[in-house]
Formats: sequence, structure tokens, C-alpha cells
Amino acid sequence: MKFDSPIAVKEIAALTGAKLVGNESLMATGINEIHKVEPGDISFVDFEKYYNKCLQSAATIIIINKEVEVPEGKALLVTDDPFSAYVSLVKRYRPFAPFRSAISDTAVIGEGTLIAPNVAIGDHVRIGENCIIQPNVTIYDHTIIGDNVVIHAGTVIGADAFYFKKRANREVMYDKLVSCGRTIIESDVEIGANCTIDKGVSGDTIIGRGTKLDNMVHVGHGTVIGKNCLFAAQVGIGGKVTIEDNVILWGQVGVNKDLTIGKGAVVLGMSGVGGSLEGGKTYFGAPAIEARDKWKEIALVSRIPEMWEKLKS
Repeated sequence: MKFDSPIAVKEIAALTGAKLVGNESLMATGINEIHKVEPGDISFVDFEKYYNKCLQSAATIIIINKEVEVPEGKALLVTDDPFSAYVSLVKRYRPFAPFRSAISDTAVIGEGTLIAPNVAIGDHVRIGENCIIQPNVTIYDHTIIGDNVVIHAGTVIGADAFYFKKRANREVMYDKLVSCGRTIIESDVEIGANCTIDKGVSGDTIIGRGTKLDNMVHVGHGTVIGKNCLFAAQVGIGGKVTIEDNVILWGQVGVNKDLTIGKGAVVLGMSGVGGSLEGGKTYFGAPAIEARDKWKEIALVSRIPEMWEKLKS
């Protein structure tokens, strides 16, 4: 998320109650997670094993729970609970705003776009030309949609990320990392009925040009999908996944978080993708492996009763 205007790091320190260490003249231009940060961004880290990754990232201002050596030109905001400090900044600079009308006065809708009854469009949404938005679609704030996009009935674009921090010894154990990212749907995309596409936690969820989603597909927060992909019904994709161009996921494929599926890969129905897959190959199984290897495995397993009988005789 980018701020409307730069904010002094001293102001950020005062808002969070954190100790400011390092360059006190910095201006923050945005807030983001480690894997999405750009110069000027604020990020946070609260596990020591991730300290170095965050400190050496592009982030300019880092909220951290231990005073450590400050990288040159950066600033640290030291606090016991960086997670809560980060959330407090999101709530201040991207506060929750309820829907006040079916289509927000701040939404921009291109020429030739058709909006069916019972569609809800939030604040600062931009929709391109010649789109078709079918009944009961909900498009959350700050979503960007290109030209010639079709969204079928009941789909939700831009709901919050499924991202929680577990807190020990509490009756309510999970604290929500409040989302302030966006969803970007590029031109010539078609999205089926009853799909759910979550916004990024602080960056963007992106669906590339020409990609087609069947009914009941879920796309997790911060996932980036390339051009001309094809996803069949009931595909579920975790957060922060990268899917390159021309990938096909057949029905009921499940994709774990934080992985990459390479260009031109095909994953057959009911497979479970637990790790990154190379492009240009066909996969099957749970966990998914190359399909030809899986067929060999299935053939061998089917022969176990026969082999067992031979061993007994």
C-alpha cells in the first residue's frame, strides 16, 4: 500500500509508541510485507530467523522487536509487538469504510461496461471498457479491472487475506493481519460464478491478461497469475503463489502457499501441489509429480496383490 503523501518516520514512531533508531529524517511512502517491499516502504519482522531477510530487503523503515545494528540509511522502530504496530498503521492509513451505496461515487466505470442488478462496487474501484459484471458480484475497494472482462454471478473480488498470527494463552487465539492491498484483474479475463479472489495483505493480487477461471475458484492473497492461464472448477490457490503464463490447473487442484508453477505447466484434476513445479510438464497426484511417473506408480501399486500371492505360493 502506498500512502497518499509521505509520512515522517518520527510521526510513525509516535503513532506506534516505538523507539526510533537510525536515520531520523526518513519519510515513509508505503507499507508492505518483506517479499513485496520497495524503497520507502515500512515492513515488520518479529522472528529472529527472518531478521536478516527483512534488514537486507528494500524496506527503508523496519518495525522490529529487538534493537540490532541498523543498516546504512535505514531506520528501525523497536517495539515488543511489531505485528500490532503494523496493524495499527494499516488501520490508520487505510481505515475500514463500509459500503454506503450499491456503486460508490468514487468508482470509475468505462464506456460500454454493463453492470447487472445487485452488484456492489466499493470506493476507488476502476473498471475498464466493455466489461460485463453479472448479478450479485461484489467488488471491494481499490480493485482495478481492465477492459473486456467478464465476471459471473456471485463472485467476490478483493475480500480480505486469510492471514492470522497465533497468540498463546488467549481465549481468542488468532490476531488478524488487516489487509490494505489491492486486486488487479487485467484485460480480457473471464471469471466464473461464485469465485473468490482475495486482495493482497499489503501488495497486489494479480490475474494476468487473457486468463480464464471456471466456477468456484479461490485465489489467495498476493498471488500473481500470468497471462492466458486456464483454471477449472474448484481450484484452490493459497497465498503468495506465483503462477506463470499458460498454466492449466484442472478441476479441484489444490495449490499450497509460497510456491511457483512454471510457464506452460499442466496439473491434472484432484492433484495437490505442495512445492514449486517446473514449467512445460504435466503433473498429477498428491503431492503432484510428473504424470508419467505417477502412472507408473499406480500401475505398480495395482500389482501388489498379484505379487503378494506369488510370494505366499
